[in-house]
Amino acid sequence: MPLIVTAVYPGTFDPITLGHEDVVRRATQLFDRVIVAVAAGHHKKALFSLDERIAMARAAVQPYPQVSVESFSGLLRDFVVSRGAKAMVRGLRAVTDFDYEFQLAGMNRTLMPHVETVFLTPSDKFQFISSTFVREIASLGGEVNNFVSPLVLERLMDKVRGAPQE
Repeated sequence: MPLIVTAVYPGTFDPITLGHEDVVRRATQLFDRVIVAVAAGHHKKALFSLDERIAMARAAVQPYPQVSVESFSGLLRDFVVSRGAKAMVRGLRAVTDFDYEFQLAGMNRTLMPHVETVFLTPSDKFQFISSTFVREIASLGGEVNNFVSPLVLERLMDKVRGAPQE
């Protein structure tokens, strides 16, 4: 019986971007099962509710049957270990991400010695995209259609215009 290797890709995904989607696609080429773990975001003020972020992430990963989306709160270590994951996927966009991610990987290795952190870079056309920039550009009336999927764009525009959410 072959070993099924599970990886967890954690983040707030507020909102999920085309860069995130590209990292998920890349992760599916390396792991049998990928869990997109949407953080409740207790330390960040999110634009979208947890349920909205989960719904957008589920829509984004629909083409990949080996990917599931779950929420988590508390220590990421507990979530990763409870799912039997052998790897944690982290996206790196630029050198500025590396220092933080390197420190985080070191802490996670101490907390989860049997879980490897795997850094994946998005395609060149997505390397500069961040959820923070997308939210800011959208809130200032700029175009973000090249950074998010059509579904996310619609929900983002509704949110910044103050339309009631479902």
